[in-house]
Amino acid sequence: MVEMINAGVAALRTLESWGVTHIYGIPGGTINNLMYALHAERERIRYIHVRHEEVGALAAVADTKLTGHIGVAFGSAGPGATHLYQGAYDAMADKVPALFIVGQNPQALMNQDFFQEFDETPMFKDPGVYARTVTTAASLPHVLDEAIRRAFAMHGPAIVTIPNDLAGQAIPADGYYSSAANFARPVLAAGKPEQVEEALVLLSKAKKPLLYVGQGTIGAAEEVMRFAQQFQVPVITTALGKEIIPYEFESLLGSAARVASKPANEALKETDLMLFIGSNYPFAEEMFKPDVKFIQVDSNPQMLGKRHRTDVAILGDAKQTLQQFLALGTPASPSAWYAANVDNVRNWHEYNDDMMNRTTGELRFEPAFKAINEIAENDAIFSIDVGDVTQNAVRLLKVNGKQPWITSGLFATMGVGLPGAIAAKLDYPGRQVFNLTGDGAAAMVMQDLSTQVTYMLPVINVVFSNQALGFIEDEQEDDGQEWFGISLPRTDFAKVAEAQGMMGITVRTIDDVKPAFDRAVDLTRAGKPVLIDIKMTNERPIPVEKLALDPAENDAQTIAAFKKRYYAEKLVPLSQFMHNHHVN
Repeated sequence: MVEMINAGVAALRTLESWGVTHIYGIPGGTINNLMYALHAERERIRYIHVRHEEVGALAAVADTKLTGHIGVAFGSAGPGATHLYQGAYDAMADKVPALFIVGQNPQALMNQDFFQEFDETPMFKDPGVYARTVTTAASLPHVLDEAIRRAFAMHGPAIVTIPNDLAGQAIPADGYYSSAANFARPVLAAGKPEQVEEALVLLSKAKKPLLYVGQGTIGAAEEVMRFAQQFQVPVITTALGKEIIPYEFESLLGSAARVASKPANEALKETDLMLFIGSNYPFAEEMFKPDVKFIQVDSNPQMLGKRHRTDVAILGDAKQTLQQFLALGTPASPSAWYAANVDNVRNWHEYNDDMMNRTTGELRFEPAFKAINEIAENDAIFSIDVGDVTQNAVRLLKVNGKQPWITSGLFATMGVGLPGAIAAKLDYPGRQVFNLTGDGAAAMVMQDLSTQVTYMLPVINVVFSNQALGFIEDEQEDDGQEWFGISLPRTDFAKVAEAQGMMGITVRTIDDVKPAFDRAVDLTRAGKPVLIDIKMTNERPIPVEKLALDPAENDAQTIAAFKKRYYAEKLVPLSQFMHNHHVN
């Protein structure tokens, strides 16, 4: 007699073979048979019952970002499916493999306009690298296996729709298999030596070169820093690449544009050569000078020449190509350009430290970031939401190169901080995890604080409450418009947390900050999640994309007003440091 297995169980064992340890979702009538299989497999794969499918979908994307293993979420037909849509597009935009499973009515009821029934596959074909509806029970494990392979190979989300009856049927136990053990990622070698030599010639002629790195250089921090010092080239990272280089590295200029740092934006205006490695920086057309010499290194041929007219395009692994640059290149003499940028970074850090060390006046966001830096453990994980909190985290978190930093990059999904923190704590239960969010984003997903409570996930949740969608408010100001549609009601997030079984702490003054974060450390070490609600002023963070500090560009009255508004009396323009070091 042929040994049989439930198709839903076989499907889950296929996921397990790919390293899946947990799956997010909400049950519904069209996915019940998969739920029954989850119950049968509960010792091998953990079901995480979120309060909203969007949270589960975003958490699944975060799983992949943090671990490299495929993240998985599911929803039932109709609204359960559409709620997964946000995660699918987030994964598509950031080129992150993820798997979304969608329930469907039994096959006999399909295509009859039955309750909650519609054709889901076309809807997911836009964000998905693979979108299929399973047609037989026997093929269910294979389709999921195929979906995961496609997701990894094509760097995006895969979506599989499962008619409910199929997951409840029996199939031959030896009639399916997983390809997980055969999976391999392509590994490129270094770029061609002759191209590296050509790039080195351009680099040797440059007076104001910059090294611009993205997520493709994760794992190559030592090479990036050695390159910067050997060739006297300051470093800019993308915002998503913040975790790569330690904050304290002398010539780390930060990131550019608006979610950015002052030194990076100033240096981009001056540079005459850029070495662009492992990045798909979306604001390049706005921020990069069109006439600079441009050298690009990327492992994806689709990226070469995409963001700028390119003089040397090198297809190769970032780490190995950097090593080749270091081996073939001659160390540069001490550079006045490099020294000016080091001074500029130091001045920028002093400004931020002064803001974080404020002890008088109304509470702003900076003292909270000081406390976060003080309590953050060596391998802490930061899940950052979208809005003002993103740019403040980019500027103020003093990451050490060992602390993962995730957010919604290209799609910029508000509400991503909480699901990211849930995923981080499930993936790394022994590590400290922060969810940093604004009150606008927090209000979108605050129901899933109870998920942290339910599964005993000791996350430090920090809500920066200024009663406004600050990031958009600042855009309206820059457009010369009256503020409209950006105000938020005063919400007591500490009480919201307490109502869901979590300790909530409200911070209203600078003196309240340190005790609140010390208390949060104690609670999380005891295995309890906590929420700190920072009731802060609605003052605009310094707009580094619209600096008014340079006398060559602004009159004295404009500079004085800018410095007064942003407490920037000690902030010095890069032009002054260039003058000090005699940079032409």
